[in-house]
Amino acid sequence: MSVTTTTHLNFRGEARAALDFYRSVFGGDLAVVTYQDAGGASDPDEGNQVMWGQVAAENGFRVMAYDVPARLPYDQGENSLFVSVRGEDTAEVTAYWEKLAEGANVVQPLGPSAWAPLYGMLKDRYGVVWVLDVVSGYDG
Repeated sequence: MSVTTTTHLNFRGEARAALDFYRSVFGGDLAVVTYQDAGGASDPDEGNQVMWGQVAAENGFRVMAYDVPARLPYDQGENSLFVSVRGEDTAEVTAYWEKLAEGANVVQPLGPSAWAPLYGMLKDRYGVVWVLDVVSGYDG
């Protein structure tokens, strides 16, 4: 038996745009079900918002997202989660970084660190904090 985990991000009306953006960064297929599609729109203004969405790429990248309905509390929070992307190829990780960095607030510029050949942290235009790094060998 195997188990996988997928980061599930919550938004207020920005889930589709965020998923489209992450697909443009990592590639893959986008699947979206709106509240209207599922017959679950309690507020007609929210009918086209995302009830369930996912980007799934062949390289293993997966992220899910939805729009929290207005009737429920929502607070984007501060440092409530980081999404970690770890790769073995410097060029691949750098390409992801460059795309995510558009419109982002860079917390730690992408570069060598004491624990990885390449490491960086940014808060993207949707308020999600991403940590990207290149795997290094551990010789403890």
